[in-house]
Amino acid sequence: MWSPDLDKYEGAIYARIADALESDIRAERLLPGTRLPTLKELAATVGVTPGTVNRAYELAQRRGLVEGEVGRGTFVLGAPVPAEPAAADVPVPVATSDVIDLSIVKPNLEIQEPYVRATLGELARSQILTDMLDYTPDGGHLLHRQAGATWMELGGVPANAEQVVLTAGAQHGLWVAVNALSNPGDLVLCESLCYPGVASVIQSLGRRIAGVHMDAEGMRPDHLRELCQRERPALVICIATCQNPTTAIMSVGRRKEIAQIARDFDIALLDDDLYGFLAPSSVPPLATFAPERTVYLTSLSKSVASTIRLGYMHCPPEWLPRMTSNVRTSIWMVSPLAAQIATTLIGNGTAAIMAGKQKEEARHRQAMAREILGQHEFLSQPTAFHIWLKLPPRWSSGEHFSALARSHRLLIAGGDSFAVNRDDEGRQHVRITLMASTRERMRFVLTKLAGLIDTPESVWL
Repeated sequence: MWSPDLDKYEGAIYARIADALESDIRAERLLPGTRLPTLKELAATVGVTPGTVNRAYELAQRRGLVEGEVGRGTFVLGAPVPAEPAAADVPVPVATSDVIDLSIVKPNLEIQEPYVRATLGELARSQILTDMLDYTPDGGHLLHRQAGATWMELGGVPANAEQVVLTAGAQHGLWVAVNALSNPGDLVLCESLCYPGVASVIQSLGRRIAGVHMDAEGMRPDHLRELCQRERPALVICIATCQNPTTAIMSVGRRKEIAQIARDFDIALLDDDLYGFLAPSSVPPLATFAPERTVYLTSLSKSVASTIRLGYMHCPPEWLPRMTSNVRTSIWMVSPLAAQIATTLIGNGTAAIMAGKQKEEARHRQAMAREILGQHEFLSQPTAFHIWLKLPPRWSSGEHFSALARSHRLLIAGGDSFAVNRDDEGRQHVRITLMASTRERMRFVLTKLAGLIDTPESVWL
């Protein structure tokens, strides 16, 4: 009888059982056709309830690892084979510009392209393509929402496919959540330094915005509580892992504090977890500490492929009608073709492989940034996609330096645009993303940036 070794894995028990099962199948310790223990048998072996085992088997089935047959049991299907093209199938990219864009946080194109190309070819030959050319039910097809639940569980969130809503990317998901959970004139809070897309959504919907002061761990609970006492906000948006732009990561204790404040003041939370996969070590998402009042938002745009434009939201059941209604009102439906590409990538394990490769590539580029820009002060994480660099005092602002960089065909984001409270916070900073082009090209670009930072006034004036 199969017995899993759970000590090697992290997370919820059911997810660890599924991870152990996948590991043994990929290592061929469990061969296709093998009958797995019954729910009661494995529950007794592991020391859990049959319901926990059932949940583990359901997760394994969503991953394409096993299949349950009524009256017979659960059987191993074998390890899904990620779609990977032959090298000859991938054309060499042709450079169309010598401008290097370091202003957008996105995964490396060279890593994602071969896998996406192979998956598109697979979809074109698949019988399911016909179904993907039709309109979808509210919230998206069940198999697509199941894939979203699987992706969230890989990120540490116990997810129910019935509580997953598809959006056209995380930015659209942000719009949907803000519109569904607040009213015009309401106050919405986020970090005092936050990516401009948050402010644009909040203000375009007629809500008021204020930034919560930050420290090395991100949003400060004491200032959040102070703002809540002064004027109860409708919603708090928080990037708890690899915060954009500061790269801050909240401790578990800080996450619990934020969740408790939301409970104390009966406030909705939005856990913007696009960068959770980049954490150097696993941290439970903020949503796990207050699931009854949190929208968990993630996507594949940062971890797998930039332009699939598919987001996944997980929210309490009572909020689902509002969420699906807002998706329908704004775009009618999410593209089922995009959702099927994502489902294929997640289901056969390719998405996890791609995310792992992006994280490893980020590790190399962060090391390169420390080597070349190490004499300057900047915030980063060992596997983040960007750095938050403080300029020397002689630079009047990040926007000033960005203008000089732009004249040298380098696009970077000045810190002023990240200051939610429209004060001087971030003014002396720039955000530099590291995932563009090849490593060799990035080394040249970072060296050029280092030279620009040290440019004498007689030159740049």
